Amino acid sequence: MANAQCACGALRLTLSEPPQLTWLCHCLACQRRTGAPFSANAFYAIGCVEISGTSREFIRIAGSGRKVRMHFCPTCGSTVYWQADAAPSWIGVAVGSFADPAFAPPAISIFEQSKHDWVRLDEAVEPFQSHPIRQLE
Repeated sequence: MANAQCACGALRLTLSEPPQLTWLCHCLACQRRTGAPFSANAFYAIGCVEISGTSREFIRIAGSGRKVRMHFCPTCGSTVYWQADAAPSWIGVAVGSFADPAFAPPAISIFEQSKHDWVRLDEAVEPFQSHPIRQLE
């Protein structure tokens, strides 16, 4: 069982299964959301996630035209999880919310078209220039 939380601890997730997929995203929306050159994301089956605490929701429109519902703590502002209309059976969780250096490494790296030139990744991480639609099917 894994636990994720915001910076102040008011918004928490308890996950009863391991992630189905872990990836890095270099899209501009993730760069703005995290304030970092990429985001690290873990995706879980929605049925294994227990959410406690209150979140505020920010809805953004993805490049596909579909909605992504970002949930953040109204006290500290940390984005902890999100749900995308493109993958309704999954919930995305910010890997940093686990504060666990031993967390599973990413399998793929997406939107490398906007990756910072100085970012270097392990060659075991599969690169995609845009979104790997096949991964969501």
